[in-house]
Amino acid sequence: MQTELLIFVIVKALLELTGLFLFGQGVLYLMAGRGRDQNWFYQLFKVLTGPIMKFTRFVTPGVIVDRHIPYVAFLLILWAWLFLVFWLLPEMCASGAVDCTPLIERKSQA
Repeated sequence: MQTELLIFVIVKALLELTGLFLFGQGVLYLMAGRGRDQNWFYQLFKVLTGPIMKFTRFVTPGVIVDRHIPYVAFLLILWAWLFLVFWLLPEMCASGAVDCTPLIERKSQA
């Protein structure tokens, strides 16, 4: 597998994992109620999503309220994933610089 394609797959997987962590934290936020700060899994998700929350707070203007940062973070992750899958991957494959046959072969086998 070529280096560019490997980097693409790793970044895509990290974006998907981060999005799932944010989603899981949101579900636990709703389910645990006021006791969520004592919930071990909620604390784990909070630690895992901490870097993206800090990054989102850094790039957003101060007018965005802190309680909206998780929603903005999820949208940033979603937009980055959509950019990778629907713009960058077709560009890489169409340019001929990257051999995308490993992706095509796996998709056809599934």
